[in-house]
Amino acid sequence: MLTIGEFSKLSHVSSRMLRYYDNMGLLCPVHMGKENGYRYYDAQQLKTLLKIESLKQYGFSLSEIRDMLPLSREALAQKIHCRVLKAYEELNDMRKTLRHMEDDLMKMEESEFMQEKCDVIIMETSPQRVFGIRRKINIGEVHGLFQELKQEMQKRGLKRVGVTQLLYHGEEFSYENMDVEAQVEVAGEGPDICEIPAQLCAATTYVGPYEEIHYAYSALCSWVTDHPEYKICGPAIERYLKDENSVKSPEELETGILFPIKKISKSGGDSK
Repeated sequence: MLTIGEFSKLSHVSSRMLRYYDNMGLLCPVHMGKENGYRYYDAQQLKTLLKIESLKQYGFSLSEIRDMLPLSREALAQKIHCRVLKAYEELNDMRKTLRHMEDDLMKMEESEFMQEKCDVIIMETSPQRVFGIRRKINIGEVHGLFQELKQEMQKRGLKRVGVTQLLYHGEEFSYENMDVEAQVEVAGEGPDICEIPAQLCAATTYVGPYEEIHYAYSALCSWVTDHPEYKICGPAIERYLKDENSVKSPEELETGILFPIKKISKSGGDSK
């Protein structure tokens, strides 16, 4: 017979783990010393211990292994075969996860690249005379809002003389319930035509499809974070410099993103 220490050396399994297997009923010593409580193992038990360690590597839990040890060769082979099939499923799931991780990394790198492309400047906008329609809509209704704006202009005989733009009035962004105002620069005066004075803005220009315009917003948000001496003081503006009616492909769309800002004085108030 072998002492637990000798059995541990031969099997390369720690004495602590052997005691744990004993407590679980996985592998019990063939003899326990009555006076000293020492555990003694038979050399033949090395085969059982090897089977336990192999099944652990296959991914079976110790409780599963305990039930598998008494099985016949054929029944054990069937269990291992089922584990092989499950392992392939786990491997496929892991491959999918890896692909998602790689895609996310590429998007993160692309996002950083796109933010670098979106240079943020401070500018004072020119005064505007605009006609607008303000609604609470979901994000899929923006195009319809501009169609409504165009129809209302035609009814009123208004002439467009500049850009169209979208103002986000809500305190927070919501895909389902956006408080927005579609505006267009017009000539002349009339009901619902308002004057927008010149204002200081942090601004960037994004060229590309609207689906990726969030890169420009990320660049502006980073700029605001890096410049605590300024605070946002008005609704964000999407100004459509080259819209769908003036380009051949979405890659040519050109949109200005403007955050109205004011400088904060050292005392904490707004600078004059």
